[in-house]
Amino acid sequence: MAAVLASYSAVTGNGFIDYDDNHYITENAQVKAGITWATVEWAFTTYKESNWHPLTWLSHALDCEIFGLNAAGHHGENVVLHGANAVLLFLLLQSATGLRWRSLMVAGLFALHPINVESVAWAAERKNVLSMLFFLLALIAYGWYARKRGRGRYFVVAGLFTLALLAKPQVITFPFLLLLWDYWPLGRVGEVAEPARGGTKLSWTRLAVEKLPLLLLSAASAVVTMEAQESGGAVKDLARYSWWLRVETAVISYVAYLGKAFWPAKLVLPYPHPTKLYPVWQVGAAVGFLVLITILVVRARKEKYLAVGWFWFLGSLVPMIGLVQVGEQAMADRYAYIPLVGLFVMVVWLVGDWGAARQIWGRRLAIPAVGCLLALGVLTYRQVGYWHDTESFWLRALALTDDNYIAHEELAGFLHRQGRTEEAIAQVRAVLAIRPDHWPANLILAGYEQRKGNLATAIERYEMVALHASSPGLRAKAYRDMGNCYRAMGDAMRAKESFEQSLALMPDQPAVMVRLGVMAQNNGELGEAVRQYSRALALQHSDVEGLLLAQALRQEGRLEEADAVFKGAARLSPDLALAQKAVESMLAEK
Repeated sequence: MAAVLASYSAVTGNGFIDYDDNHYITENAQVKAGITWATVEWAFTTYKESNWHPLTWLSHALDCEIFGLNAAGHHGENVVLHGANAVLLFLLLQSATGLRWRSLMVAGLFALHPINVESVAWAAERKNVLSMLFFLLALIAYGWYARKRGRGRYFVVAGLFTLALLAKPQVITFPFLLLLWDYWPLGRVGEVAEPARGGTKLSWTRLAVEKLPLLLLSAASAVVTMEAQESGGAVKDLARYSWWLRVETAVISYVAYLGKAFWPAKLVLPYPHPTKLYPVWQVGAAVGFLVLITILVVRARKEKYLAVGWFWFLGSLVPMIGLVQVGEQAMADRYAYIPLVGLFVMVVWLVGDWGAARQIWGRRLAIPAVGCLLALGVLTYRQVGYWHDTESFWLRALALTDDNYIAHEELAGFLHRQGRTEEAIAQVRAVLAIRPDHWPANLILAGYEQRKGNLATAIERYEMVALHASSPGLRAKAYRDMGNCYRAMGDAMRAKESFEQSLALMPDQPAVMVRLGVMAQNNGELGEAVRQYSRALALQHSDVEGLLLAQALRQEGRLEEADAVFKGAARLSPDLALAQKAVESMLAEK
């Protein structure tokens, strides 16, 4: 714990990053409200950010209750949770294997490896460290259950596993990892019922049946997670990333995770997903490398920890490896938080056995071990500093990666919020140089051209988005803004067509209805104007919509209705004179 607090001490000087931190914390009204009954109800029912993780939302809300929006408190909580996870990992391995120093070394590697900085220094990744906490507690409880099986003990395991799932569904492979844990270190696998370190030995079949209730929890979590991610548009279809590209990326990513485990350099967020197939030789080499390691660990039957560690690494990465592509990243450091534990166990136990076979004095192994941990701690301290602020964070990502359109896009958003428009547009153009079909970036650039008065250029980009984007929301926005361009050019017919197409794609747009109503009113089509204003007012009870409707009704001769609507608008209006000026301005537009 002391080592974690030292290596992560700089995190309390970091601010929030405008990449999920704003959606999870700083701009989230429910979370900022703290722990209230309304927040609890919201946490268990929302699919916000394309996820269902109520325990994580409540954790953020509790931090806001205690620390407000002081970033140091939120970051410090993540550090404490990570330190607790390292301690629990040590206790888990020591309890299961009886080997203190090897267990301590694995926990040290986990605590200080810089690939875990993303999970700790990123406030929005509370879900990772929180889920890991309950995951490790569930593993410890499973060892307690295995030594003396009982329904009550099993319920404790299932309850802790459920809490881990409620924090983040990355742990859905838990039942399969328990089978590995049964094989080693618990030694519960055997046809003859005889004593083992983890209780009585059982057949593979009985051990698998024992995990069925936990497997049902995993399945339920997977269903809810997929529903949440699809509802938020996070799951990418095969048109975006083909099945073959996903398989190739998964294979390459496995090797990349191995590389970063042993040489943690150029750790950034995010690693953008490729859009083209990899060279055949690269995929072949990666497959060959993974197959070779698998054969070697399977053949090393005496060293059971090799197979367990390797299949722990391979298996626990499956939900995040990208076969079901969520988001735009090919891989992420945070995804290695649980899987790399398997690699650490493999390496530490292999070195320990190698030293024991050669009767190497324990302190001689301790010197390079401590040196390794010190080096990792220094790298972690340095890595934490890269999360200091949003701008430097994205500039570093761009410096260390090629064609990182995500970093360009996020930096553009940050610069725009800072009022640095021209710099932001330069980043948007960089996005489109890499991904011409990045439709949100096309919309941003079209809006920029529109504000500059380059209406024909803006319309050209809006048409591209309207015709080719898969998202109805993006297409609706493109048609809406294209209608505004045509209206500014005096082409009322095309403006009306564009507004109507926008409403057909996304019906609940009061602003578009008002635009159509104003155009109809200016053309003397009062019935159509009344219809559009009424629709807008039903969706958005605003003084401007009410005043527009009242005026159209009055022009139509429906004076009593007009007076009633006007009085309602007056009651709603915080500044009636200002609202009336806005109405006059809108109706004066041609």
